[in-house]
Amino acid sequence: MFNMGTWWGHENDMAKLTDQLIKNLEAPATGYLITYDDEISGFGIRVTAAGARSFILRYRLNRIARKYTIGTYGRDQWTLAAARKRAGELRKMLARGEDPLANRTDARNAPTVADLCKRFDEDHLSRKRDSTAVEYRSMIKQYILPALKSLKVADVTYSDVDALHRKITKQGNAYRANRVVAVLSVMFNLALDKWKMRPIAEGNPTKGIERNPESKRKRYLSTEELDKLSAALAEHTDHAAANVVRLLLLTGARKGEVLAMRWSHFDESEGTQAGVNLETGVWVKLASSTKQKAYHSVPLSAPARQLLSELHEAAGEGAEYVFPGRGVEHRVNVKKDWAALCEAADIKSARLHDLRHTYASVLASAGLSLPVIGALLGHSQPQTTARYSHLFDDPLRDATERAGAVITGGKSADVIPMRRGK
Repeated sequence: MFNMGTWWGHENDMAKLTDQLIKNLEAPATGYLITYDDEISGFGIRVTAAGARSFILRYRLNRIARKYTIGTYGRDQWTLAAARKRAGELRKMLARGEDPLANRTDARNAPTVADLCKRFDEDHLSRKRDSTAVEYRSMIKQYILPALKSLKVADVTYSDVDALHRKITKQGNAYRANRVVAVLSVMFNLALDKWKMRPIAEGNPTKGIERNPESKRKRYLSTEELDKLSAALAEHTDHAAANVVRLLLLTGARKGEVLAMRWSHFDESEGTQAGVNLETGVWVKLASSTKQKAYHSVPLSAPARQLLSELHEAAGEGAEYVFPGRGVEHRVNVKKDWAALCEAADIKSARLHDLRHTYASVLASAGLSLPVIGALLGHSQPQTTARYSHLFDDPLRDATERAGAVITGGKSADVIPMRRGK
């Protein structure tokens, strides 16, 4: 009935494979039994001693005998018809000189999204600002890896990314969902163009994802909120954190720029502590410390110079950073302190970055132009500063009221600003 195969298995004579025949095949006492189809060469059904039934294709390539397992009968949609079709496709590959097992090995060894994230961290984030790297790593750990890590980079589709975007959005994190897609977009662009981890023909799976609508924040602290914040800063137990917030208010700088501030930024010579010169009132931000990666020299107000003078006097000999860290070169975060300050001052929905907006609002209220505001904030593009144009509403209203009074001959129309919430 059967021909002896290897010592661990046997081979039946060829037969027309049918579902009934496959179901009636008896399991061997040991090893396995293969029954071949009489239509497609090498195509057969393998039955193990445990009764498992799998479709296989045996073939020779370069005189080497090989066996390709197509799939388990009755599982993962592997019907007899589907397996026979797959066997036909594999035979066509062989006719073209391709090795199905080699292709399967290549696919098995293809990089996954987890591999892509690892390379992105090592080769891309290592050259980014610390704050950017921390933010990206947080999104990768919290959202990207849990959802996509096991997928091959070449197999990720628009639907996979869209599903992740929708899931994060439904969790109430609409803006965060957009940021995650933005990170994935950068990752897949690198995978396509630079790292060759995904075929060009597959394209970037983030392309066409409909982002959640976003509106630019226009939050800045009112005079009343600034008074309350000043009182809270005076009572805050972490004096270094309080001084970070004070400098953010006094300079309009970004958080990362203040936290990484060095005493050498105020010295035009050697950069040593002995050469620190606060009298010039100029803060020289090196290109490596700014968002635009550009040199930025900004004048400091008298209160800012006074605060820095006090901090410099209290600094230890040879101190490099204005706000040294514990176990790290400089302090990297004041998030918890800001939350505590807002609670103490009863300030709602304000971010640290809104202190930058507040600084811009004060400049606008003083009648300074957008180019001047942009220069002080370190903007490289005029359109970046244009987002603060709404801050001119109050000065413009004041001006038009004065003009109206002159034209009509009425009394002076000085505008009395009203505190918010009153």
